[in-house]
Amino acid sequence: MKSSLLSTPFLCLSLLALAACKGKEQGPPPMPPPEVGVIEVQPQNSPLTRDLVGRLSPYRSADVRARVPGVLLKRTYDEGTNVKKGQLLFQIDPAPLKAVLAASSAALGQAQATYTNDKITAQRVRELAPKGYVSKSDLDNALAAERNSAAAVQAAKANVQSARINLGYANVTSPIDGRAGQQQVTEGALVGNGEATLLTTVDQIDSLYVNFTMSVAALEQMRSAQNAGNVTLADTNKASVQVTLPDGSAYGEPGVLDFSDTTVNPATGSVNLRATIPNPKHSLLPGMYVTLKANLGQQHKVFLIPQQAVQRDTVGAYVMTVGADSKVKRKDVTTTDMNGGNWVITDGLASGDQVVVSGIQNVKDGAPAKASPWHAAPAGAASAATAPGTAPSGK
Repeated sequence: MKSSLLSTPFLCLSLLALAACKGKEQGPPPMPPPEVGVIEVQPQNSPLTRDLVGRLSPYRSADVRARVPGVLLKRTYDEGTNVKKGQLLFQIDPAPLKAVLAASSAALGQAQATYTNDKITAQRVRELAPKGYVSKSDLDNALAAERNSAAAVQAAKANVQSARINLGYANVTSPIDGRAGQQQVTEGALVGNGEATLLTTVDQIDSLYVNFTMSVAALEQMRSAQNAGNVTLADTNKASVQVTLPDGSAYGEPGVLDFSDTTVNPATGSVNLRATIPNPKHSLLPGMYVTLKANLGQQHKVFLIPQQAVQRDTVGAYVMTVGADSKVKRKDVTTTDMNGGNWVITDGLASGDQVVVSGIQNVKDGAPAKASPWHAAPAGAASAATAPGTAPSGK
């Protein structure tokens, strides 16, 4: 009886120890699967765009040069202002050119007088030759003198015309409408002596060209996609260009691609392209470097994925998806360009895939996740979401 009473406390202690050991083996309850926001992707069409760098150049540019030798007397325009075609820009000393014109005119008068005398003589000889009063040799000499005098008159007329043209070149005018640049030669300098001296340049900048290049590899990739039916390339005169200014702001006037070279530059391995950009307010200037987005056609059956959903590592770009079994799976994808803040995915996804957009930092390949629809944050909303799959409202 006494031993039975003694064994009871030991039995209780053993049961308590066993319960404690069992509790330690079970540990804490498992964590619930992370909540993520997903979008169900579907193939769609998207513009084929390329981000490139180009340089602006004048729509038309004309060098204003001294075409006759002489001393530059004055400049008649304000540097950096707009000028009209035919407007006087510079004046070269016309005195020597006037003297040349006067001498040419005098030589013409002398040649005409000689021709008149030789013509009268030849006419007289023609009348006497049939009667036998003059020899055949005298007739030939008279006729030859008449022809030489007529040719001398024509040469003298050409010299007068040339002298008159050169005198007109003393007034240097603008060949086109545009903006005249800085004066290159000061007054009093001898210009046009042996070469056509550059005086200034007139640039037409109401519209500008933006010149840029595209690698042969990119062009071949687009042509291959077109042959496969995945891309429709735009005609040269329909492809649009949107310019971004050096300060990052977008230029308000879109441009149009108007030229694509037919040969490859061997030095760079690229093809030259050119677009026309309207410049009504003259806010763009020739020589500026700009970033441009060229819309070259249409891509078919691509996926638009929010930028934050696409991750990158040493393997390449990838996204995380949630399958029908609520398990997370990594999918490697191929990206081409951006469209409105979304990556354009051409390969790696299938219709109906649920791509993780928010909460991606909490998921792991092969682990479970709880998916809910993701919605983009409205304009002005805070960057952090109040719950996975939803964006906070702006205050």
